[in-house]
Parts: sequence; structure tokens; C-alpha cells
Amino acid sequence: MNKPSIPFIIAMTFFMLTGTFGRAQNSLNNKDSVDRKWWKEAVVYQLYPRSFKDDNGDGIGDLKGIISKLDYIKSLGVDVVWLNPIYSSPNDDNGYDVSDYRDIMKDFGTMADFDTLLKGMHARGIKLVMDLVVNHSSDEHEWFKQSRSSRNNPYREYYHWWNAEKGKPPYRYSLFDVNHDAWRYDSLTNAYYLHYFSRKQPDLNWENSKLRQEVYDIMKFWADKGIDGFRLDAFQFAAKDTTFPAFPQGFEKNFTQYYGMQGNLHGYLQEMNNQVLSKYNVMSVAEGAGNTFEDAHNLVDADRNELNMAYAFEGVDIAKPEGYSLLHLKSVFSKWDSAFAAKGWLSVFLANHDQARLVSRFGNDSPQFRALSSKMLTTFLMTMRGTPYYYNGDELGMTNAGFTKIEDYRDVQTLNEYQRQKNLGADLQKYLQRISFESRDNGRTPFQWNSTGNAGFTKGKPWITVNANYKTINAAAQEKDPASTLNYFRRAVKLRKDNLVLVYGKYSLLDKQNPDTYAFTRELNGKKLLVLLNFKDKTATAQTDINLSNAAVLLGNYDRPSKDGTLKPYEAVVYELK
Repeated sequence: MNKPSIPFIIAMTFFMLTGTFGRAQNSLNNKDSVDRKWWKEAVVYQLYPRSFKDDNGDGIGDLKGIISKLDYIKSLGVDVVWLNPIYSSPNDDNGYDVSDYRDIMKDFGTMADFDTLLKGMHARGIKLVMDLVVNHSSDEHEWFKQSRSSRNNPYREYYHWWNAEKGKPPYRYSLFDVNHDAWRYDSLTNAYYLHYFSRKQPDLNWENSKLRQEVYDIMKFWADKGIDGFRLDAFQFAAKDTTFPAFPQGFEKNFTQYYGMQGNLHGYLQEMNNQVLSKYNVMSVAEGAGNTFEDAHNLVDADRNELNMAYAFEGVDIAKPEGYSLLHLKSVFSKWDSAFAAKGWLSVFLANHDQARLVSRFGNDSPQFRALSSKMLTTFLMTMRGTPYYYNGDELGMTNAGFTKIEDYRDVQTLNEYQRQKNLGADLQKYLQRISFESRDNGRTPFQWNSTGNAGFTKGKPWITVNANYKTINAAAQEKDPASTLNYFRRAVKLRKDNLVLVYGKYSLLDKQNPDTYAFTRELNGKKLLVLLNFKDKTATAQTDINLSNAAVLLGNYDRPSKDGTLKPYEAVVYELK
């Protein structure tokens, strides 16, 4: 018998130590060549700290609360936690307005708490990715305080200013401003500053090399602490044409086209990669993928030396209050997969902190179908090519909040738009009906841990109201139920980890024109899986011409999965084909 080679022994030791032996075993003798990376094989769990777990009883989730739930996170089987911003902030936009990038928000705890959190995650084999919010800062950041103090201040060029004697600047659209006007007049220096988001989020001037070095130093600060990656918030908007030419009328209807991927954005990312990202074993992801596949490839292709993956929004934006077309969803995900089949890498997701709840938008949150449709959506996300991102609480099938009045909401975008609608004399009841489906606060209500007061989230008054259905939808109840959405999520994650075909395998869409079902195969190294999903609340048949009589069922959300392609309402089945 031949002795194993030294590289083989090293590889085996690594896989056993990292807990990835089972899934890696599938590709040790690959015929298909795959460029294996840990961040491609990871399942990312997005954690919204303000709403996850409150330790000190002030009604706000905190780092110690997260620490107390690390074993729960580990039990999910996920590899990476993406943590929404925890930096010092006045909280105009729940932490996306940073006043100190090297300090922890007092609501969340201390830097010592963060160090304990990071150590606890790493001890459990969980990596930590942090939000890097550097398209803009808070207006309470010291840089901006200095910048607005005088036209001659050295920090003046850290932001975008337009002196009033030049007249009013060319209109720019703001996503969060009450008037959707991105220029805010400041009388202190008789000038306007630019803010694509809220008035308290002035945009940083990336054309300034000193500002860029400040950001790279901040990144090194956190990377040196041992974090495992950065998610670049709103970064596709960071570069601007600082001559600010006039845009065509109506341009604001396509914000990404006129504001995204401008100027020397790729130059800045290559500089960032050279100075920071390439020096550490970290993953990097851009929020947004530009306007075209070329834009996305320029962000993530390895030979570009910019970022690892992009977080494209075309798929997540499909769901509307009036419903959505499955044909549209299939088309979007299939074309993105095709565009990145041979080169580059993408994120796969349908929900995050900027969206309402997954099951309420893409599934069916009625008591009859909530669990089934939630499991079906989980199956979809865990069987597509790309790195899956899964938002906390969706593993329980948490639903939209059911808010009925504006006083229920806390989100700056929702509140400012309500005020704008009121100023315009619009039908406010109609607006409230719309935001009950789509407001970001739907995804930000406290995590439902158990059936005790405030869902076990806090002993105090929660910063935002807990969803009224917490007594029936909560983690404690689902832990006891082998058929719960929580335990189904764990099985789906394990299936992905145990089958590299679900990470790297070829994706082929079947029954393309079927408006009710989504069917596709994944293939790698002679192994072939079939995924059948019914997105409707009625029985539907997926026409695949594949004989399932000898197929092995690997995962299904019904006790007796379909064996002939006829799917019960919201049924999901994953088969291994013989």
C-alpha cells in the first residue's frame, strides 16, 4: 500500500481540525477543477445587534447578549457572523451613522466586550465580518465637526461642500431626506454639504487621499484585532464626479445608474486591496454590484484585486406588496448564476436588515403556510451557487411586525417618508398599508427567544415593539420540535456543508416557463442533485423528465416528499439522482 503524501496528511489534519472533513472529502479527488476558498463554502448569518439579545435590561440588544447566545449561533451550523455596525453613533440610522470608528457604541457595551465576543466566536469556529460604513459618517464625527467649522480647516476636504456664492448646487437625490434633497445648507460657512442618505450622514470625499488613508488605518485596526472580513456598506456610491454636473430630469428613479460605480471607484478598491485586504486572511463583500454584469465582475474577479464577492440587489427587490412573479425570480437568479458560472463569486440572499421579513415577502406568513414556505425558501437559499447570507430570525420563520400606526416605527427612512407624504397631502393610510409590508423595521423587531415577556429579548422596555406572535413563534418552542423551521434550517445548512456540489456545482434551470415551481440541478464530479420547489399555496407539478423512482431524498419539508414531481403547497425536495 502506498504511503500518503505529506501534503495529503497536512490537508487531512486541517480538515479535521476545522470540522470540514465531511464536506471536503467530496472533492479531494476532483475531476472538476474548483477554486476553493473558505468564504465560498461559508454560510453567513447576519446578526442585528440592537434586536438580538439584551443583557443589561435597557431594552437594547448588546454585545454581552450576543455572547450569551454564542452556543445557539454555533448550533445553527453557520460559519460566519456578519455583525451590523456596533461603532459609536448617535443612532440617527441605527449605527450606520458612525461618530467614532475605533470605539463601541455605549448601548452595545465596551471594547472589552467586543474582544470577549470575538474570542468566543473564534473558539467556536465562527468567523466575524464587520460592516465598514465609509460612504458617509455621522455629522457628529470629529472629522465633520472640523470640516464644517471653517472653509480653511484641514478636514474641509474630507466631505463634499458646495459654496453658496456659486448658487444652489445641481440637484442630487437623497434616499432618506424628508425632501429627497441630498444637499443640506449649513449657515456656519455659508455652504451646502452632500448626503445621499439622511442629513446626519454626510458623504465622505474619497477623492481625498488623506481620507482614504484614514479609512485604511481603521480597517487595519479591526483586522489586527482578528476580525475575518468587511462588508462595505453603500460603497458603490462612494466615488463621485465632483464637478457635480446636472442630471437628466427623472434620473432619481434609477438611483444606482446615476450614483453608483462612478469616478475612480475601482482605483480606490485596488488601493484598499493593496494596502489592507491582501495583507490579511479576510473576506470582503460589496453592498451592491453596480449596473451591469461587467460592473459586478470588475468588483469581484480575482485578477482585478478588489473584493471577493458582491451583494447584488436585483433578486431581493422583486417582492412587492401586490406580489411577484416566480418567472421573474427564476430569470434573475439564473442570469446572475450564468454570468458568474466561470469567473467571479456572488452572495445569495433574499432578506437582510434593509428588508421586511423573508417569509412575509417571498413566502406566505399565514399560520397554515408560514412554516412550510419558510422551509421552502431556506431550501432555495442553501442549494444555490454563491455564498448564502441568512438574516437572524428567519430561521424561526419570524414574520412582519403587523404595525398599524406611525408611532410603532423607529426607522429614519420610514419616518421621514411619512412626514414627506404628510407634507404633500397624500393618503397617509395608504402609505401605512404599504410600509406594513415593506418597512425595514419589519426585520428589526426583537429576536423571539421564548414565550416569556418581550419574547425573552429583554427584561426592560424594548426599543421597538416585539412582534405579537412571539408566544407561538419562538426559538425555545422550536428547539423541542424536530419538524420546526429552526431544525429544518440546521438540516439544510448541514446538507450544504456535506455536499460541495451545492457550493461549486454547475447550476441548470429546468421547466423554465413553469409559473409555480422552481426546478434545477446541481452537478459536480459525477454527483447530481435535483431541487424542486413549489412557490405557491396550491399543488403544482414540475416537469423535469427525470425519473425519480431511484432518487434518494436528501431533504424535504413534508413527511412524505414527492416522488413524481407533483409538489404539495410550498413543498421543497432535494434529491440525489442515481
